[in-house]
Amino acid sequence: MILNATTALLPGGWASDVRVTIADGRIASVETGIPAKQQLDCLLPAPVNLHSHTFQRAMAGLTEKRGSGQDSFWTWRTLMYRFLERLTPDDVQAIAAMVMMEMAEAGYAAVAEFHYLHHAPGGQTYGNLAEMSAQIAAAAAQTGLGLTHLPVLYERGGCDGRVLASGQLRFGNDMDRFERLWQGAKVALSGLPADTVLGVAPHSLRAVSAESLALAASLAPDAPIHIHVAEQVAEVTEIQAATGQRPVDWLLSHQPLDGRWCLIHATQMTPDETETLARSGAVAGLCPITEANLGDGIFDGPRFLSAGGRFGVGSDSNVRIAVSEELRLLEYSQRLGLKSRAVLAEPGRSTGRLLYEEACKGGAQAAARTSGTIAPGQWADLMALDCSGPDLAASKGDTILDTYIFAGDDRMVSAVWSAGRPIVTGGKHVAREGIMARYRAAMTRLRADL
Repeated sequence: MILNATTALLPGGWASDVRVTIADGRIASVETGIPAKQQLDCLLPAPVNLHSHTFQRAMAGLTEKRGSGQDSFWTWRTLMYRFLERLTPDDVQAIAAMVMMEMAEAGYAAVAEFHYLHHAPGGQTYGNLAEMSAQIAAAAAQTGLGLTHLPVLYERGGCDGRVLASGQLRFGNDMDRFERLWQGAKVALSGLPADTVLGVAPHSLRAVSAESLALAASLAPDAPIHIHVAEQVAEVTEIQAATGQRPVDWLLSHQPLDGRWCLIHATQMTPDETETLARSGAVAGLCPITEANLGDGIFDGPRFLSAGGRFGVGSDSNVRIAVSEELRLLEYSQRLGLKSRAVLAEPGRSTGRLLYEEACKGGAQAAARTSGTIAPGQWADLMALDCSGPDLAASKGDTILDTYIFAGDDRMVSAVWSAGRPIVTGGKHVAREGIMARYRAAMTRLRADL
């Protein structure tokens, strides 16, 4: 396969009349200065969505009412537990396919699915312990989206060791059963393309003991490890009371954090934690839309980047799936907090370009996916922008990304390739109608008596 583009963002910067040759899903060569009759307007590396709970997409719009007292992450979580009691394996596949389709149409080429919905209501196991992982794999096969699958270990209700209850029962495993589930997930993924990755995700320091955290991390010594950490003030208080340390500080002290690790949210950090985490090589997994929706707080972006930190973005609860909006809100939250402009820009690289390039690199690292740049040997994870509209038509260089992120939206995305698979053309997913019909049927039933 050969793609030609009028302009493309390469590792060394912007280039004109670019020809990209793809073989076996990877970029075989990149040439510049080669005009062609048929050219894409603008070719970019496509980012990885580094954090998603696909099933939560079905809750979008259901949690925006205030109850008695102050609404918070914890009241939202109670509603989430109640909702998921309804979900069947067929529902999970229908929802996951819809989410992956929307991710592709937004410009993502792959997703790191933080998957913790394992069992039937009440905690009963399915005949196939990894049944729900199989449904996620089926959705990835249907959509062609690249998948890094992260089965979640969730063994307790809090640092005090209390047993799981209510909706949490669908998540729960001890370490022995989790290892069997993880092996089952490996089988479930075996029919997917070669770019598929299996990692592991200890849910959080609240939900996993120190001993189990270490065992989970050792399941696949070279695989990515993701963990929720320091998202909420109440979480920090609980961890500090139980261990004498704040959660990020505890992880830095007790785990060999390196490039395999992705710390999701990491919103509630001290300046020292922020700088030490940045120097560790681990990725900060930021989900600005969900973090704003849940009232989590603002990530300390300038300090983290100044210390050499790596970040990527994810859609988390999937209340809204939009690459440009995640990046826009990341920058705008910094501006609101610091009362400044162009906070994350740097000399020679605009805000939009820095956000986009760093999110591509950090997301690829977090997903253990050889992608993130348009270069030989990388998976051909590519995204094309349609520059025929009035805003992008006159834009060049970094202004293309600044316009896309701050003045445009994901309707500018015209095509997406995941490891060379053409999954979006003309702005629409290639299997859109069938995926939409199945999702609509599932939602009609799920919301019937809400």
